[in-house]
Amino acid sequence: MLALGKKFTSEVGDNCRSCSTSCRYSYLRQHLRSHKKRMGKVPRLVDLCMENIRDELLIGDDDNKLSSVIYELPSELFDGLLPLLPPLALQKLHENMPLDFRNYFEPADEYHGACQKRKRCGILDRAWWALLKLRWPIHDHPTQAVSWLDKHGEEKTVSTNDWQQIYWEKHLQDCVDAVAETALLPSYDGSIGEIQIPDFILQYIVCRDHLIKSGSCHRKFSGHCQQFGIYARSLRLPNVLCVAETCHLLQTSKLERLELQWIKSADHVEGLCELLKQNSETLKSVDFMHCKLSSNFVDKFWESLYIKGLQTHGIEHFSIKRSSFLQTDSSPMPAELTRFLTSGRSLHSLTLCDDHLGRNFARVVFSTLLDSSASISILDLSENNISGFLSQFRWKSTSRSLGLGKSLQSLRVLNLRNNNLEKDDADSLRHALVHMPNLQNLDLSDNPIEDGIRSLVSYFTEISCRDLPFVDLKLENCELTCNHATQLLGVLSTMKTPLNMLSIKGNHLGSKIGALLGKFMCTGVRGLDVEDTGLGSSGFLLALKEICEELKLVYMNISNNQGGIESAKFIARIMSLARELVAIDARYNTMPVESIVVISPGLKAAKGKLEHLDMSGNSFGDRLADYMPLLAEFHARGNLSLNLSGSAARNVPYDDEP
Repeated sequence: MLALGKKFTSEVGDNCRSCSTSCRYSYLRQHLRSHKKRMGKVPRLVDLCMENIRDELLIGDDDNKLSSVIYELPSELFDGLLPLLPPLALQKLHENMPLDFRNYFEPADEYHGACQKRKRCGILDRAWWALLKLRWPIHDHPTQAVSWLDKHGEEKTVSTNDWQQIYWEKHLQDCVDAVAETALLPSYDGSIGEIQIPDFILQYIVCRDHLIKSGSCHRKFSGHCQQFGIYARSLRLPNVLCVAETCHLLQTSKLERLELQWIKSADHVEGLCELLKQNSETLKSVDFMHCKLSSNFVDKFWESLYIKGLQTHGIEHFSIKRSSFLQTDSSPMPAELTRFLTSGRSLHSLTLCDDHLGRNFARVVFSTLLDSSASISILDLSENNISGFLSQFRWKSTSRSLGLGKSLQSLRVLNLRNNNLEKDDADSLRHALVHMPNLQNLDLSDNPIEDGIRSLVSYFTEISCRDLPFVDLKLENCELTCNHATQLLGVLSTMKTPLNMLSIKGNHLGSKIGALLGKFMCTGVRGLDVEDTGLGSSGFLLALKEICEELKLVYMNISNNQGGIESAKFIARIMSLARELVAIDARYNTMPVESIVVISPGLKAAKGKLEHLDMSGNSFGDRLADYMPLLAEFHARGNLSLNLSGSAARNVPYDDEP
């Protein structure tokens, strides 16, 4: 850069030596434009200077001096430089940001200089965001109802100052994953910090041309931990990295979330416990995945989580998934786990999913929470065979006072999916719900409760007039009949505050449910999933007759219902009445290709707000190309993900009658 600067100064001449930086660069631009006219397209001197600045930032020795010069560049040149910088060069520029740029908070309209400084800081944030999006692009739309509703719910403010932190945290996780692959090799017996970072990762933070020139600190895992460990707030660590050396490498990190995988032997415990102790004051979330936890292991784990000098912990979110407890005594649950649940008043969510729990284990968890002083909001016991674990609440509900414990009173989300719960369990749950006055979200999917739904209908009848809304209900694959669904939809339609999300997919309800379903859609529900419920063409027709007012729907799944052309008419009507609608799943409905003509007016009525329409697996055949011009307008807008691919459904259509 210095050589190019001397060449530039000599070319400008003595008359411009006393000019300001902006004056010199103004002359340079004029000179290059005139030179381009004479010589044709040639490399611009400005571009060469910027490339030289990039190289100096990557391999130069005096980063502080260079950065101070860069921050004095005119806005046009400074803005043009940032997109050319790889992450490591941008990092050096960011680290050497002058204090008056870093800590400037004057009102925007007071001084022109203040605007300029704030603009520089904002551009740096956007540069990090662009690098983050470039390296980890998000390709797919949400596929679940909750994702769509969350995406288009209340906006969550995220400070743009976090993009730099997020970038290096994700980069460090990539390094961790790559290092773990090497450390797992039976032939490797060296230090973890000495493991080389692969080129496919390094090329993201430096230019390809600089990979060979990269120093050893950029090659070794230890160098990345030393430089970027300070940005790590969340990490996923496999068992091979749960060693004392990892604690040393991550000593500058202030970890808030840890996901620990494949912890199965005593070899992994000591290092892990040291890491937990090192971050006990900052840790808020701990997740165990694919682990085998003995009582001895559990005791050591939880002792490490307690804050120094206190018999309590600051964990807010705790989960054990796809794991198992290795019990060596008659106790249904490790004593230290019971102590953990009762000693942390900040515990917000507890997940014990797919952990091979028995009914006695689940019963102790429930009883512990009932007597706990913690205010747990989320309890997930899904994917466990715990039928009968709630039977004790038949008599407890009449003898216990609600004042005995806070945890179940504060519970908002209860997930009991796929727990082999039957009719009697649903009746017991009805009594247990008395202890959960603030419950808003209940998932009982994949449980054969059948007639047990009557007990839940009674519960919803009791809470229908309360001010606190019940938000989400999932009863997927619960072997419900049309009569069951009729009772349920009847009481849900009378709720004082309309339901946010209802999923009853996978229950063979038949076409007669269509009319009541149409009425329910008019209550203000935002998400509805009725996939594979046997509506048929007559069910869609009955539902359509009941819909005559504006809807609040954001997401709708009507796939696998063999609705034919009637399902297309239904979709078109919904799109014209639901102004907030952003996603429709209408796969495998035996819709003919003429359905595109029916749906097109609905797409126009949506006025570009619809983001996702999946009509794959329908009977469009070879004639689809003839109808594509009708959809060209919506493709051109670029905001609609439209899927028309795939063949027709191969399963036998439901009969329209139940």
